Amino acid sequence: MQTSIMGPKSDHTQATIEPQRLTDKKVKELVAENRRLVEVPYTATLAHTLNALVANQVVAVPVAAPPGHWIGAGGSMILESDKHTGAVRKHYIGMVTMLDILSHIAGDKPDGGTVEDLDNMEQRMSVPVSSVIGHCLESLSLWTLNPSTSILDCMEVFSKGIHRALVPLDSNMENLAGVELVESASTYRMLTQMDLIKFLKGREPELKHVFDRTVHDLAVLVEPVFGVINHTKVIDAIKSMRAGALNAVPIVDSTNPATEDHSQLVNGKGRKVIGTFSATDLRGCPVSQLQSFMPGSVMDFTRGLLSVSANMAGSSPRELVTCYCESRLGEVVNKLVANHVHRVWVVDRNGLLEGLVSLTDIIRVIRSSLLE
Repeated sequence: MQTSIMGPKSDHTQATIEPQRLTDKKVKELVAENRRLVEVPYTATLAHTLNALVANQVVAVPVAAPPGHWIGAGGSMILESDKHTGAVRKHYIGMVTMLDILSHIAGDKPDGGTVEDLDNMEQRMSVPVSSVIGHCLESLSLWTLNPSTSILDCMEVFSKGIHRALVPLDSNMENLAGVELVESASTYRMLTQMDLIKFLKGREPELKHVFDRTVHDLAVLVEPVFGVINHTKVIDAIKSMRAGALNAVPIVDSTNPATEDHSQLVNGKGRKVIGTFSATDLRGCPVSQLQSFMPGSVMDFTRGLLSVSANMAGSSPRELVTCYCESRLGEVVNKLVANHVHRVWVVDRNGLLEGLVSLTDIIRVIRSSLLE
């Protein structure tokens, strides 16, 4: 559709404006309305970092340190400099996630731990945040995306499993586009996979050709899906998630409670999905209560603490978010955005797990559809 610009008659052909195509848009348009970057200094305690996550409703924060003394995650050199003088003020040395903090709290004992093992929570939470960078794979991912990067290139980056990137608002590398490990700017914003999905949802008419296709047709279903059983302890679930680099797992019914290993991940395919255990959800747990919940079961935690936290916040507990193989991709995207989750469990009509659909795979298929 074209929008005409009406003006005085002339001998020239009447000018027209084409609505900007999705493929012509740049990363800077995605972060234009994003809030100021939330970060923590390398000296911040885990307790302070956890409070920052909760207060700002984010699941990860970059860690800033003085320049010249650190090697950034993955060998990156992401620097903040003075806009006028160019003097370097700080160096972002890594990203700390909720799972990093929980993995540190849970410890490394193979037996799963007990309340006694966790009796000094205050001491565990008083260590500097810089000491836990790299406990989980995701915290070793520290990238920047140049603001002039196209949406298509941004989608390519996020379709490879990178969940978030810093975007310099006044990049010193204007001629570059894509992912960089070296950057210096005076101001950054965070861009996440969810930001991109929300943006794409707002362009639904332009993406109707892919949003109207089913999960099955687009081959976005991922399997197998590893989960935990309903009797698994919170502390064991966290350790298993850390080992598998997973931020969330489905909770499935145990097939044989007497003999099944509660401490290990299980293949959830064909099992009844009864809940989700997510590092993000533990963000709502007060530090003072984390200790007592670690030895409890994931189902007790999900039913108990999440309900209490949600009631205190005046909202409803998070519902189990599922879809079917025949669900339209547009329906799945709506569920992801509405529930602010990063994955949807794919089940059959009996509620038995078939696989999952993740933000990473959705971004991949949408990008592919735009290149056809």
